[in-house]
Amino acid sequence: MTNCKKTQKNKYVNSAVMMAVLLTAALFAVTASPVGAKEFIQPTYEFSTNYYDAYGEPDIYASVLGDTVFERGETAQVRIVLSNRGVLYGFKAKADVGTKESDHAKSLKEIEYESLRTTAFGVKAEMVSITDNIEVDPTTSVQTLDKLYPGVLPDDPMSFTITISDNAPAGSYVLLLPVSYEYQSQVEMTDGSTVRLGLPDLDHTTFYKTRNTTLQIPLVIEPAAKFAVSDVEGELTSGQSGIINVTYTNVGEVEAADAFARIIVMKPLSSDRSVVNLGNIAPGESKTASFDLAAEISAVEKNYGIDSEIKYCDEDGEIEFSDNIIVEVPLRSREARISITTLALAGILLVAAYMGYNTIRRKDDKK
Repeated sequence: MTNCKKTQKNKYVNSAVMMAVLLTAALFAVTASPVGAKEFIQPTYEFSTNYYDAYGEPDIYASVLGDTVFERGETAQVRIVLSNRGVLYGFKAKADVGTKESDHAKSLKEIEYESLRTTAFGVKAEMVSITDNIEVDPTTSVQTLDKLYPGVLPDDPMSFTITISDNAPAGSYVLLLPVSYEYQSQVEMTDGSTVRLGLPDLDHTTFYKTRNTTLQIPLVIEPAAKFAVSDVEGELTSGQSGIINVTYTNVGEVEAADAFARIIVMKPLSSDRSVVNLGNIAPGESKTASFDLAAEISAVEKNYGIDSEIKYCDEDGEIEFSDNIIVEVPLRSREARISITTLALAGILLVAAYMGYNTIRRKDDKK
């Protein structure tokens, strides 16, 4: 009689193991629904039975959609797709199922619930820049997902807004993407005793753990020509014209071919020739453009900021325009010069008059 019971018990155990293997294979193709038990306060272990321990966790990766090459001064969207490559490796029996058919049914149901162990719940991703050359818009820096199933991509990518500094050196950069989420660490089956806790329909209880990982998002700032004003020679006078020599330096990484410098002047300044050919400008090389400017007589004495730009051909032969470059031009008032001269002459006349008066007085005293 005892041997017969042992044989029957072994049959049930073997049957459960076979069902577990079959369910494990099927779970990779079928996505289960999230466990509603997370909405409740979890019962303690004394209200439940753990038939199996599952092995495997979520494994989160990030991929960038579209081009990862950006230009200086550009504001762009970085679209990220998170994927979960978590694998459920298997199960280990933790409790004797026995011969009861209801216990076998609960143990198989636990395997079904345990299949969600590799699902990431409450996913939160925050993009962080570790360089001053790239700024992440704080209104888009945090993105969330309710859940992320293994092998199932989200319906929509996460979109982060970044701005590249105008002065950012060309090269490779890395943005950080810290990701936090929860996953099922344990599922246990209840036996109806949770009625005392006000949870009559709860057939299992689920325990969760939190995981944090930091992913890296690589991007490239494209090399390009970049210009700066390195010197300005010359001075304007109100009511007159003059030559202003502006030296432009290519502070970028590539040559600017067939470059032209152009200035944009507004009243009280004017120019008959606002475009000057500079030729090719290699990285680190400087070229000087001479502009003939005129100032109205009513122009106020101060430094005038004149807008300028460089038109050139890039490495691919495409026409490009530089950012706006400010040229500081000093202007002196002609009226101020006349006033100073007049004052100087007046001073000389006063001195001469005083000396003449003293001479005449001395002559009168001698008489």
